[in-house]
Amino acid sequence: MTNLTSFVRLTFIALLSIFLLACEGGKESDLIYDNPSDERYAKYGGSILGGDGGVNLLDLGNNKPQDGGTGVGVNSFLWRASLDTIAFMPLTSADPFGGVIITDWYSPDETKPERFKVNVFILGRDLRADGVRASVFKQQRDVTGSWIDAKVDPKTGTELEDAILTRARQLRIASSE
Repeated sequence: MTNLTSFVRLTFIALLSIFLLACEGGKESDLIYDNPSDERYAKYGGSILGGDGGVNLLDLGNNKPQDGGTGVGVNSFLWRASLDTIAFMPLTSADPFGGVIITDWYSPDETKPERFKVNVFILGRDLRADGVRASVFKQQRDVTGSWIDAKVDPKTGTELEDAILTRARQLRIASSE
C-alpha cells in the first residue's frame, strides 16, 4: 500500500510541476490579451497558441478568426488542397494545427507488388510555394512476399507539392469569386 501511495503522490507532483512549468510567469496584466490595440494582443492574438486563430479559452466564441479561416493552424488553402490531392490514399493521421498529414500504405491496382506512403507538411499560414513539403515512400515485394524499401524518384515529392500548390491556387481563386 505504501508503494501505491508514493506512486500516486509522485505522479500528482510530476503532473502539477509540468502544468506549472507550462504556464508563463509574469504579472496578471501580462496574461490577459483582450484589447486588440494592445501590442501583446498583436503578438499573441488572445489565443493560447499565439497568433491569429487557434484555441482561445478566455473568449467564449466572441472573437472570430480575422482571416476567414476555419481555425486551422496552417494555411487553409494548402490544407484543403493537400487533402484533396491525396484523397485516394487512406489517411493515418491528419493534424490541422501542426500541418501534418500522414497516409497509410496504398497499393495502386496497376502495380500490386509495390505500395506507397505519403507525408505532407504544411509549413505556415501563408500561401507560398515553399509552404508545403511532401515526402513519398515506396516499398516493393520481394520473392518471399515481404515488403522492402525501394528508392523513390526525388521528382515524385516535388510533383506532388506542385499538384498541391496548383489545387490551392484553384481553391483560392474559387473563394474570391
